[in-house]
Amino acid sequence: MNLERRKYDPDFKRNAVGLSEELGRTATEVAANLGITKDLLYRWRREHRAREWLAFPGYGRELMSPQEQRIRELEKKLKDAEMERDILKKAMVIFSRAPK
Repeated sequence: MNLERRKYDPDFKRNAVGLSEELGRTATEVAANLGITKDLLYRWRREHRAREWLAFPGYGRELMSPQEQRIRELEKKLKDAEMERDILKKAMVIFSRAPK
């Protein structure tokens, strides 16, 4: 049995969430009409509520605000600097030993 994962573009997801939040429509009804499961629609609703227009960046990537991007970049630089520092400390120990 070949179960290929279906992919939905961000606009489809936003429209589905919008339809499910209209008065007089249930999430189950909207999901059935769109050919998706109600659980998937509920997950999209949670994501949309949590991040609004930052939700659904696509291709499994997390869309981040500029501040979040800057924090991630600085954390990476800090990790690299700490690794370089540790290497230099080890090198100093090796080179500071007196030859026998």
